[in-house]
Amino acid sequence: MKFRIDNLQYCNWTREVFEINREANLDAVHVTIVYHEDFDELKEQIKVWEKLLKDNSDLIFLGKDFKDIEKANSEKKTAIFFGFQNCSPIEDNINLVEKVHQLGCRFMQLTYNNQSLLATGCYEKIDSGVTNFGKEVIREMNRVGIVVDMSHSAEKSTFDAIELSEKPIAITHANPTFWHAAKRNKSSDLLKTLSESGGILGLSLYPHHLKDNTNCTLESFCEMVARTTEIMGIKNIGIGSDLCLNQPDKIVEWMRNGTWSKSKNYGEGSKNKTGFPKQPEWFKDARGFVNLEVGLKKIGFSETEINGILGNNWYNFYKTI
Repeated sequence: MKFRIDNLQYCNWTREVFEINREANLDAVHVTIVYHEDFDELKEQIKVWEKLLKDNSDLIFLGKDFKDIEKANSEKKTAIFFGFQNCSPIEDNINLVEKVHQLGCRFMQLTYNNQSLLATGCYEKIDSGVTNFGKEVIREMNRVGIVVDMSHSAEKSTFDAIELSEKPIAITHANPTFWHAAKRNKSSDLLKTLSESGGILGLSLYPHHLKDNTNCTLESFCEMVARTTEIMGIKNIGIGSDLCLNQPDKIVEWMRNGTWSKSKNYGEGSKNKTGFPKQPEWFKDARGFVNLEVGLKKIGFSETEINGILGNNWYNFYKTI
């Protein structure tokens, strides 16, 4: 079967966005539902999603495992998989790991840019690795079936997570540093270790992660994909676009600052990159998957390889959850 999966979006969710994802033939989307929210705030977000799922049941449904990707494909709908971009919802209570899984969580980052109770973020000066609490949480995530996501984590912490996790981990949305040296992007050594462990990288279309940012060309992106497969192999990469469609700029401040800082645009954006950046013309939204297919074919990938990168590799990874 041919699947199309975008393994990271954080859009301002409306029926219009769900229709766009269906027009793009997306069988599954991993959606960020919280950043810095605690457990009680998470439950409020779950209520919002319950209404979205009910009101748009002809387009979407809540996904729990890989079988729901198959179901979405056959029913021409999009399976929605919940994920967290921080560990805030579990607070300092390991028992909440199982509870968030019961609420639908299938991916959780150990940290978002900064030091957390579990690991070090990519914007900290000192990377002390996965903490004692982090080790316990990884074990519990493995047990209940939540994927360890290290997209915003620092290098040593990510190596630690790969070693500690009994199941393959994911970097759901990032690119290699050999192509663009953003702090959020990942080294070749790390990507090689990730692939050797059975882990997977979701390549990002977020302009701050791209060479030449908004002006990144489709050709450049596809050349990067080809070089990344030389490091990781063809079966260990997918797409995690990090699309943030229709989000107001105040959301960027929430993503970067949460409740811990009064400064503006800390971290990924920096002060000269306020607000959300404009997407490249060839990937304004998920309908850009068509352009990716054309670009990957032009650079020499086979149909089977393209299907892997654009969805089947994620589908196979979901089987390990």
